[in-house]
Order: sequence, then C-alpha cells, then structure tokens
Amino acid sequence: MDKLPMTREGLQALEDELKRLKAVDRPAVIQAIAEARAHGDLSENAEYDAARDKQGFIEGRIAELEAAISLAEVIDTSAMAGDTVRFGAWVVLADEDTGKEVTYRIVGQHEADLEKGKISVTSPLARALIGKSAEDSVEVAAPGGSKAYEICEIRYK
Repeated sequence: MDKLPMTREGLQALEDELKRLKAVDRPAVIQAIAEARAHGDLSENAEYDAARDKQGFIEGRIAELEAAISLAEVIDTSAMAGDTVRFGAWVVLADEDTGKEVTYRIVGQHEADLEKGKISVTSPLARALIGKSAEDSVEVAAPGGSKAYEICEIRYK
C-alpha cells in the first residue's frame, strides 16, 4: 500500500487516540458487557446490544488507526519555506465572488478537520492549490457549482 503523508502533530493525535481506545475505552466497554450479561436474558437486553455495538465500533477504529499509523510517512513541515503551496502549508484564500478570506492548512487525510481549518491533501481544493503561488487564482468544482479563489498568502510554521 502507499504511504500516507502526515504531519508530526497528526501522527501524535492518532497515536494518542489509539492509546486512549486501548487503555480506557476498550476496558470500559468490556466491563459494560459483563454488567449487561449479569442482568440475565441476552435476547432482550438492550444494554448488552448497545455495549456490543460500541465494542464493534471501538475495535474497528483501533484497526483503522493501527493501519493508518503503520502507513504513516511523517513529513517534517517545520523546516519548510517558500512561496509555493505544498503539503503542510497554511494558505490564505480570498473567495473571488465575495472577497471573504479563509485560511486552510494542507494535511494528511486522517488529520483533516474542516472546523479547525485543516483540509486533506487529497481534497479537490488542496489538489488545485498544490504548486501554486501567492496571487494565483484557482478554480474548484464544488457541490454547489464552481468556486474561484485567489491565493493571498502562503506560510509555513
């Protein structure tokens, strides 16, 4: 399989979540299943069914995190600089229709979080931005139609 580009912070967040799932959430759900079993008939036990569903989710998430961590290729963005958009860049964009500015950081797909201004390197917007410079315009196909942005600033932290 291909390596997954990721920032150091993104990898740390995945490792922290994996540790919490294994050390806290998994034992808690096992305890909840044991308590639900103690209530008797499992065929009509909603607590048991809910705990088993939660256990399935936790085990699936653990497997997903372990796979992502094993494929992670950490890209050190601390030494990056330049005037073109690359992985790890913070990009300030101005909507060419409204003039409203937004800031996004281009990160790995497992660490993307739009509410925190982090977009996946595989997203249509990030793919359109990669390799561009300040004052370039990009056009991106969006569900509501095409959107045009001007790159106002590129920075690396």
